[in-house]
Amino acid sequence: MQPMIPYVPADLQEPAELVNAIRARRGGEFINLDRMLLHSIPYARGWNIFMGAVRRDLSLPATLREIAMCGVAVLNGAEYEFIHHAPELLAAGGTEAQVKQLRTIGHADADLSAFSALERDAIALTCHMTRDIKVPAELMQRLHQALGATLLVELVGVIAAYNMVSRFLIALGVTPESDDAGR
Repeated sequence: MQPMIPYVPADLQEPAELVNAIRARRGGEFINLDRMLLHSIPYARGWNIFMGAVRRDLSLPATLREIAMCGVAVLNGAEYEFIHHAPELLAAGGTEAQVKQLRTIGHADADLSAFSALERDAIALTCHMTRDIKVPAELMQRLHQALGATLLVELVGVIAAYNMVSRFLIALGVTPESDDAGR
């Protein structure tokens, strides 16, 4: 599969400050998402700052963050996003059973038995925000009681941010790095 717009070169050097900041956040290498974003320097700069904060500066437990990210990916059909975040969920303490069950969310017969009640509520929030936009008041009340205001705002923000990510990936046809057509 080819992206809708060719990626910028993987060895891009300018603008040096931004390129170096993105590489530093990514551990030295661009991913294809970065190579697409860099078509717009202001957009890439803002994305790197904002998504960097979402990834590393929140108080939200990493497991809830990654469950939400993977859930958005599944609901929106953003395989690229899922490929990048399923390993992060495992690294944060999630299980292979949870990764497998996340693939079924949004279906009436989804089995979420590998998740705690709080995690199931986070998945329900992900489903409502992604599919319906509106969230039932009783779900928000349960999450507010369980998480408090700060963590609930962060969870809602993660879901909203990763809906943006998946829409960007899908619209521009960003391909996994292992896909030779994307290089």
